[in-house]
Amino acid sequence: MKKSDMILALSKKESLREPEAFEIVNMVFSGFTETLRKGERIEIRGFGSFTVRDYSPYLGKNPKTGKRVEVGPKKLPYFKAGKELKEKINKPGK
Repeated sequence: MKKSDMILALSKKESLREPEAFEIVNMVFSGFTETLRKGERIEIRGFGSFTVRDYSPYLGKNPKTGKRVEVGPKKLPYFKAGKELKEKINKPGK
């Protein structure tokens, strides 16, 4: 599912105009982004949680040239699926 699919589904389900649904979806994603930027955790019961993980610098390898390159420290978002989501995905049938 793409962001545009979410907007369309929200506008149909809630009888909203697409620009209104667009604003709502963007507000949610902006809120998620800002929360993660602050280093805070997002938990959506029955779905999963988002956190930010810190990674130390390391010596990597350029796959094209084979040269060793220094990769600086970074922060990356991390998603952990909740128990209920895992069960729904692995449920036989649908």
